[in-house]
Amino acid sequence: MSKIAIIQHPPVLADREATLARAVDLTHQAAQEGAKLLIFPEAYVPGYPTHIWRLKPGGDMALTGEIHDRLVNHAVDLGAGQLDPLRTAARDQGVDILVGCDEVDHQFSRSTIYNSYVHIDGRGEIVNVHRKVMPTNPERMVWGLGDGRGIRVIDTPVGRVGSLICWENFMPLARMALYAQGVDIYVAPTWDSSDGWIGTMQHIAREGRCYVANCCTAMKGSDVPADFPGRAQCFPDDDEWLNSGKSCLVEPGGTIVAGPVVQDNAILYGEIDLQKVRSSRRSLDVAGHYGRPDLFKFELDRRAQGPLFIADDA
Repeated sequence: MSKIAIIQHPPVLADREATLARAVDLTHQAAQEGAKLLIFPEAYVPGYPTHIWRLKPGGDMALTGEIHDRLVNHAVDLGAGQLDPLRTAARDQGVDILVGCDEVDHQFSRSTIYNSYVHIDGRGEIVNVHRKVMPTNPERMVWGLGDGRGIRVIDTPVGRVGSLICWENFMPLARMALYAQGVDIYVAPTWDSSDGWIGTMQHIAREGRCYVANCCTAMKGSDVPADFPGRAQCFPDDDEWLNSGKSCLVEPGGTIVAGPVVQDNAILYGEIDLQKVRSSRRSLDVAGHYGRPDLFKFELDRRAQGPLFIADDA
C-alpha cells in the first residue's frame, strides 16, 4: 500500500514565482503526511486561463490580449530551469510530483504556450512532459497543439503512472495509449468539475481496471490577485466559486474511495493497492487478454512537433 496526495488548492493566478512557492509548501506538507506521489491540477503554474470562458470574442479582445501577455510572461520555460524550486522539493522529500503548467516554447517560436503536464521524480529529475494534444474549444486561443511524445507511462515507487489532461480523457485512442503501456495510476488533471466528469472518471477506472486520480482546482473570486488584468470585469464576486473542485480517487472497477472534495481547498489523500489492479484485470484487460490484437491495431506517433522550416546554413 502506498499513499498519494491530490492537491486541490488554487494557484496565485498568473504569478509563476508565487504559485511555485505555494506548490513547494504544499509538497512539504503532503510529504510529511507520508504521500509518495503528489498530483497538482491542470495548468497549475501559473493557473488555468478561465477568463476565456467569461470574455466575449471581438469586444473584449484588448483585455484578452493583456491577460494573454501576462500569462506568457509568467509561463514556465523548462529550458531555463523555472521549475527548479519544485524539483528541489521533490528531491529533498523523495517524492514524485505531477504538475500542470502553461509551458512556453523555448526551442522554436519562444512565444507559443502549451498546456503541459510535467512529471518530476524523486531525484528531482523531469522524466516526462506531456503537452495537451487538443485544447478544448476557446482554449485554442491560448494554447498550441501538443504531440505524442509525452503520452507515456512512467515507473514510480507507487506504480506505473500516466496522465491525460482534461478533455483528452474523452478521446478513446488517447486512453488506449495509456492502457497499452500498463498504467496502474491514471492521472486526470482537469478544470472540469461537472457531475458528468466524475462519471467519466469512474468509467475509465472500470475500462482500464486502474486507479484514477481526478485532480481539479478549487478556486474563489477572492483567490484572484488584485492586480490581475480585468479582475473587476472577469471576477467581480469574491464569494463566487470559479471552480468547485470535486477531486477524487477512484479504484479499479469504478468505486470512489476518496473524495470528491467540493468547494474546499484541501489535500486529498488516498491509498494505492497494486494487487487490486492485477486482480481486477482477471476478467477484463483491454490491453491484454481482452484486446484481440488479431482484429484491432493501435499505433501512437511519438514524432516531435517542430518548426515549419529550418534553414540549413552548413
